[in-house]
Amino acid sequence: MKERNIGVAIILTLVTCGIYGIYWFIAITDDARLASGDTQAPSGGIAFLLTLVTCGIYGIYWAYKMGKTIMMAKQKANLPAEDNSVLYLILQFVGLGIINYALIQNELNQFAGKETGVRA
Repeated sequence: MKERNIGVAIILTLVTCGIYGIYWFIAITDDARLASGDTQAPSGGIAFLLTLVTCGIYGIYWAYKMGKTIMMAKQKANLPAEDNSVLYLILQFVGLGIINYALIQNELNQFAGKETGVRA
């Protein structure tokens, strides 16, 4: 799992007209899946494909599911866990998915820091 700078990721997403956002979506999905140990969850590539095929409807479900996945991963790692799935769902529904990416990345950076011993 890789710690990513959220500001740089947002800027790259905007500068590349969303191309980096696709990579970021796939990466945070795979990282959350790895952190939670949920092998039944779809990979980032599959989640992205399902979002495309369903014209974004799966992306709304994905946001909700990511909240649950992050909470499960935090509980597994004995970190303070809160359920942000409804917040992610609302943000995704109103078209603020990039904010979801930033919030999810912030949560995942805690795991990356814990693995390297940099942050708790």
